Amino acid sequence: MAYPGPGERIPPGQFVQAASPLGRSPQGGARPQATAEPVVVDVGAGSKAKAVAAAVVAGTLGVVTVASALTGQVDGGPATTVVAGVLGVVFIALGLLPLLAWRKITRPRKLVIEQVGIRWDDPRGTSWAVPWHELSGVAVSRTVQRRFKLDDYLLPRKVMVRVDLFPADPGFRVRHPEMESLWEFHRVRNGYRLPLGSAPKHIDPIDRGMRAHRPNLYLGVRDEGFVVGLV
Repeated sequence: MAYPGPGERIPPGQFVQAASPLGRSPQGGARPQATAEPVVVDVGAGSKAKAVAAAVVAGTLGVVTVASALTGQVDGGPATTVVAGVLGVVFIALGLLPLLAWRKITRPRKLVIEQVGIRWDDPRGTSWAVPWHELSGVAVSRTVQRRFKLDDYLLPRKVMVRVDLFPADPGFRVRHPEMESLWEFHRVRNGYRLPLGSAPKHIDPIDRGMRAHRPNLYLGVRDEGFVVGLV
């Protein structure tokens, strides 16, 4: 995927190549490294293993719970048995979700940070490309999953990672309708948020890529405290 030129609105699916000017931005800052190699963050890598693991764990819990309820191995009377059976069915359904959404979950997705700009390659979804001159800032935000009970301390806490893009002018939304679903997503204001899931390993390559290619636009890694949920 290539990048639109300054002030140019490109119809969905059509792009033209345009070089992004090097040097300092209006805000000042260090110069980008013109010879730096593109940084490719393979977001889709490992998604198959995660989907299979989630399906196996949830499905196994569901089957065991339902079997216990049907064979009378649940203490507490009929009401408890019914509740256990319902919970077992819920777990089985959760185990089936990754299989039903297999193509979407395991599709290849890559975030590319390069001399010309930043782009999202999603062949089976929505791809986009933004040249640096259209942005006023780029940040990485992360939040850490809360721990409520003792069991939460037995497993590593999820660290949700997102890339935040802040437009340089009000016309950005008109030029990039393909990114509308990311506009002010979650907690970001006056910007776009690309969620990468629980993937703290992506922080370092994104940080290195931004420092190499556009340190003058890079706002660093921002901690947003704790999080409950999937984004």
